[in-house]
Amino acid sequence: MFTTKIDIKPSEFHIDYSSKMVTLGSCFSENIGSKLKGAYFDIDVNPFGVLFNPISIKQSLELALVGKMFTEHDLFQHNSLWNSFYHSSHFSDTDKDKCLAKINSRLLNFITRIKSIDYLIITFGTAWVYKLSSTANVVSNCHKLPASTFERYRLSAEEIVEQYTDIIHKLQLVNPNIKFIFSVSPVRHWKDGPTENNISKGILLQAIQLLEKEFNNVLYFPAFEIVVDELRDYRFYASDMLHPSELAVDYIFSNFQYAFFQSETASVYNELVQYSKALHHRPTHIDTPEYDKFIASTETKRNELINKFSFLKQRL
Repeated sequence: MFTTKIDIKPSEFHIDYSSKMVTLGSCFSENIGSKLKGAYFDIDVNPFGVLFNPISIKQSLELALVGKMFTEHDLFQHNSLWNSFYHSSHFSDTDKDKCLAKINSRLLNFITRIKSIDYLIITFGTAWVYKLSSTANVVSNCHKLPASTFERYRLSAEEIVEQYTDIIHKLQLVNPNIKFIFSVSPVRHWKDGPTENNISKGILLQAIQLLEKEFNNVLYFPAFEIVVDELRDYRFYASDMLHPSELAVDYIFSNFQYAFFQSETASVYNELVQYSKALHHRPTHIDTPEYDKFIASTETKRNELINKFSFLKQRL
């Protein structure tokens, strides 16, 4: 074996098709969340868009807990786009009302879900944060504003632990059954430089380890180590040599399955993934008898799955 194998053990946390979940954090959390959503799990993937630093992720949770709905006073305009400092550019729009509609539709669902979810899956990307100089608030996205608009600094592990001890207690008050799965994104923040990137990742790892020791409903999943130590080869990276490739994401997710899926869930997952692949198949010619047969067989399979798995009625 020309690799350093990360020892993944089955977790005491069991995710199944009755589990309600939310992912928050970096683009890696979007990768994992999208795979779960694509297999018809009950999950809301990054309701604020991609968030990189722990403070921005915490702020999004606090907004949901207080039932915050955004107004035009929460937006700013830059280069013809209306933006929110709490959201990624995915929510930005040339039309202010459309921007608000996108923000609030996702936020309303998040507010409703936060009190009943079973798992909150959080991926930290960097310990570096940007604070808006005019308000001293940490922003989730700089939206291409001049660097002079912000003050940049690095969080300590102690600061992260303090902030998350606070938010975990708050979440437990409204949802005593909530469990947390933390990970650190394997995506390298190369603009910080290799040394600063490594220090940043180390701070995030240390903070999560301290939280895991403090709370029995907090668990760490080693996505970072799987890429950096086990898949230690550039063939497992995308063309930018910073993000994991699709193959690497698939491998990480297979480890995630092993850790959190029991055999029955894994069996259902495999069946639904096959259906999803068939459903999203795009044939070259649709004006053929073969295509008509394909549509009919897909609909038959859909009805069979709904009869077999009643939870799918609202998801297929």
